Amino acid sequence: MREVQAAPRASVSFNPTVLVGGQLRRWRLVMAAIAVLGYGLDQWTKAEAVAHLDPYAPPSWLGGFLTLRLIRNPGAAFSMGSTATVLISLFAVAMLVAVCVWGVPRARKRWSLIACGMLIAGICGNLTDRIFRAPGPLRGHVVDFISMPHFAVFNVADIFITCTAILVVLVTVFGHHEGDAGSRAVDDRS
Repeated sequence: MREVQAAPRASVSFNPTVLVGGQLRRWRLVMAAIAVLGYGLDQWTKAEAVAHLDPYAPPSWLGGFLTLRLIRNPGAAFSMGSTATVLISLFAVAMLVAVCVWGVPRARKRWSLIACGMLIAGICGNLTDRIFRAPGPLRGHVVDFISMPHFAVFNVADIFITCTAILVVLVTVFGHHEGDAGSRAVDDRS
């Protein structure tokens, strides 16, 4: 045991979830792939919904549990803020900049890089609609088409944003934190 304690790295705090060097670069590529593929999936599903769904005859499955109901949403979730589309668009731009400029450079764990990729995909997906869809730049309505009983109509970008929030909550509540009992046990041996 003394040999392990005397090893040069024994006094350094060990956290197996913190990424460094080549591992960090690889996981940043994974984050970028999640962002690009998630954004592409969102835009593809919206294009398919606009091209093929009849807003007056929505198909449903699982006894009506899942319905593809095409709507154009000027607001946020549950159509809140439907008269504040420009403000919602500017907020989305600010959040995208914050994630890219502040969040990504500080992300050093797999879960945080996955969360950044999903959040970028979701923000970009809905922001693209707000910039390029009618009635005009920063006032565009988001295409929503996935509907479940007693819930808002949503899209793939919304799924990515929601999954990011769930991931952050789960890691906050159940995840490994520096300074917890496991980290202190390693630090106390030095």
